[in-house]
Amino acid sequence: MIKLIAFAIAGLIVWVLWRNWARSRRIAYIDNFPYARLLDKRLATRRPELSEAQRQAVFVGLNDYFQLCRIAGKRMVAMPSQAVDDAWHEFILFTRQYDKFCQGAFGRFLHHTPAEAMSAPTQASEGIRRAWRLACAREKIDPQKPDRLPRLFALDAILLIAGGFIYHLDCMAAQKAGLGDGYCASHIGCGGSSGCSGDSGSSDSGDGGSGCGGGCGGGD
Repeated sequence: MIKLIAFAIAGLIVWVLWRNWARSRRIAYIDNFPYARLLDKRLATRRPELSEAQRQAVFVGLNDYFQLCRIAGKRMVAMPSQAVDDAWHEFILFTRQYDKFCQGAFGRFLHHTPAEAMSAPTQASEGIRRAWRLACAREKIDPQKPDRLPRLFALDAILLIAGGFIYHLDCMAAQKAGLGDGYCASHIGCGGSSGCSGDSGSSDSGDGGSGCGGGCGGGD
């Protein structure tokens, strides 16, 4: 009996060590992937208004997004940036490279699904709330009382992306300043709308509410 318990404990230790190793390997794989080398020319064609430095900022955002998808597992993570979504679209067109990347980053294929193809009408809004929570945690921002926007939520406004998703920390102040267009990031217990999302799966929050939602999503 004692030997059996010792064997079980040893097996558990090995499993934990393997899981931590796999997690570290996937984090490094996503961080070290040469996004710019593969995608810069295509993004420059798609978004000619962006400088090389601005395109690099988009690739940093793409890395952020993939890290959020890794953390979320099979739960949907909405895409808060149109610019980053454009880069993601270009990546998907390199089908073999994208499939190989997904296996190395997530251990599965990360699909991209339009909103109308989602399994439930609240799926996109759940995904944007999840994106907010995970992005805030990654950048050490209080999701209930944010003092700044996470990078993914700020990027489109910084880059002046036409048709981008614009988030405001203080929507009342934005309205008074005549900046009514956009979404209330300060409400993202609910809050925000998005373009596309990565991964699909179980939800962990209620319905969309005002300003919540998303355009597209992805999943298994």
